[in-house]
Order: sequence, then structure tokens, then C-alpha cells
Amino acid sequence: MGEPSDMTPGLGRRLAVELIGTFWLVFAGCGTAVLSARFDDVGAGLLGVALAFGLALLTAAYAFGHISGGHFNPAVTVALWLGKRTRAVDVVPYVVVQVVAALGAAAVLLAVAEGREGFSLDRDGLATNGYGTHSPGGYGLGAALLAEVVLTAVFALVILGATDRRAPRGTGPLAIGLTLTVIHLVSIPVTNTSVNPARSTGPAIVAGGAALSQLWLFWVAPLLGAGIAGFGYRYVTGGTGTVEEQAEAQDVD
Repeated sequence: MGEPSDMTPGLGRRLAVELIGTFWLVFAGCGTAVLSARFDDVGAGLLGVALAFGLALLTAAYAFGHISGGHFNPAVTVALWLGKRTRAVDVVPYVVVQVVAALGAAAVLLAVAEGREGFSLDRDGLATNGYGTHSPGGYGLGAALLAEVVLTAVFALVILGATDRRAPRGTGPLAIGLTLTVIHLVSIPVTNTSVNPARSTGPAIVAGGAALSQLWLFWVAPLLGAGIAGFGYRYVTGGTGTVEEQAEAQDVD
């Protein structure tokens, strides 16, 4: 994840893999929550859902990170842009494709879930995010906002650090996937875990109702967290961690 490879493919190829990776992340994570988390006796449960999101991101990052940077998340795209890791011109196309992919994943998930006799979207849900009466643990707006801002900031900081040119090579996706797993362990009871506006938008649009009316929080909070990480990383670590920065430092020496 992070910035694309030195020989960056064209925008079309990068958007294609962002589409695939985001679809996989949303379908695998939300699918585990909807289809298997409550399966009698052997259900995945909270730990299984957390692992599903983390492993889906890890596998997508290893598969596609070298092509598109492996964002799969509008908040990550914004953090990388603010951290000088991706170009401003790519932000809107990436975000649009990520949201479209999440919407497609939610639609496919609903089609699969409806194959079970007795499934009810109103009763069983679609792994949507929420606060107040729609929080899994009954957490209010303030708690949800704070959790999403802080956890997104931490998530984006880990991504910026793990993909820094000064960091050990090849281990970034592992660190990032494990971080997303831990984030879900912390915040599934609070908001059902977003830290990703696309992941929230797809299921909310398909499910409608309260999930759609509360969707604003799951754009505002992750983007605030992304801003904190994107601006803060350079000052905390003393650089952007890019190839260009290293070259400039060598020229000065």
C-alpha cells in the first residue's frame, strides 16, 4: 500500500485494481459479518469479522499495492495525498471507484444473503455502521465520532509509516492488515467499524433507512482522521518517506 511503484501504470489500470481490491475488502469483511458471524455453533463472531477485514486488506495489498498503491479507502487516499504520497489529480477518480466498488460489493452481498430462507434486510442488516440506537453496543454520537477519528488517524499513520521508503521492505501489507484487525476488535461494538467511507457507503445505500441518514459521520470522522495523519506524519517522522525526498537529501549531501 501507499504510493504506486516507480514505474506507475496508467490511471485505467490503477483504477481497475482499486475497484477489485475495494470490492474484495467490503465483500469479504461485510460478508463475514452478514453470512457467517452468527452461524449456529461455529459462527465467526467478532474476532472472525475483525480477521476477515484485516486478511482481506492484507491479501488485496499484496496483490495490487504495487500497481495502484493499494488504497481501497477514500480516507487512505486523502491521507496519502496530504502526506505527499499520491497526486492530487488521482484523488477524485480513486474515491469514486472505491465507492462504486463498495456499492457493488454490498449489492452482491445482499443477493447472496437473500438466498437464505427467512433473511430480512431490516432484521438481519447488511453490516452497516451506526451510532446511538444503531450502534452494536449502544454508543452515542460523541463516542462514535471520537473512535472513528482516532482509529482512522492511527490506521493512516501506520500505512504512511509501513510504506515509507525508510521502512523495511515487503512487510507493509502485513502490518497494515493486522492494524485493521485490531481496529475492528476495538470498534465493532462502537460503530461496527468504518475507518473507510466507501465501506460505509456501499452497505448504507443498499440498506437505506437509518444507515443512510447516519452515513455523514462515517465520511466526516474518517476524513478528519486522515487529515490528522496526512499532515502530522511529516512532522512526527521528519519527512514524507518518498523517493524524491531521498534524492533531494542525497543532492544536498
